[in-house]
Amino acid sequence: MNKKELVEKVAEEANLPRSKAELAVNAFISSTQNTLAGGGIVQLIGFGTFSVANRAERKGRNPQTGQEIHIPACKLPQFKPGNKFREMIK
Repeated sequence: MNKKELVEKVAEEANLPRSKAELAVNAFISSTQNTLAGGGIVQLIGFGTFSVANRAERKGRNPQTGQEIHIPACKLPQFKPGNKFREMIK
């Protein structure tokens, strides 16, 4: 499912015009990104938790040359599914 399909599904299920559904989806995405960028978490009970994980620096290998390279530390977005969501997927 891509963003366009998600907007259409939200519009259909919430009985909203497509334009308002698109505003809602965009607001959710923007709010989630801004919260994570500020170091916070977004917890949706029953669905899951969006957070930021710290990845330590490490050594890697260039697959073309085999040369060892240094990979710097970074922060990555992370999603942990909630129990209800996990059970639905099983």
